[in-house]
Amino acid sequence: QVQLRESGGGLVQPGGSLRLSCAASAMIFSSYTMAWYRQAPGKEREWVAGIYTSGLTKYADFVQGRFTISRDNAKKTIYLQMNGLEPEEPALYYCNAKLSGHNAGWGQGTQVTVSS
Repeated sequence: QVQLRESGGGLVQPGGSLRLSCAASAMIFSSYTMAWYRQAPGKEREWVAGIYTSGLTKYADFVQGRFTISRDNAKKTIYLQMNGLEPEEPALYYCNAKLSGHNAGWGQGTQVTVSS
C-alpha cells in the first residue's frame, strides 16, 4: 500500500480558488495512476480527476475547465488546482493511487469548504 497525505484544503468564498496537494510514499511514484475524489456529507464518493503515468489527464464533466490535475514525479506529489469553486462543492477531497488498475491506497482527505 502507498501512503498518501493530502493538504491544502480550507475555506474559500464562492468563485475562489484552492490548490490541493497529495504527497506519496511510493518508491516508484511514476508507475502509479493518481486521482482525486471527493465526498460531500450524505453523498457517495465521486471521482473528480485522474492523471496517468503518461501524463494524460481526465476530468469529471462537472469540473471540466475549472480544475487542473498535475503531477511532479520527482516530488512524488500530485496537485489539484481548483478555480471557480461553487457553493455546492464543499467536500472531503481524497487522493487515490492505482497500480496496474488495482487500488494501491487512499489518503485521509482534506476538507474544502465554500462559503461567503
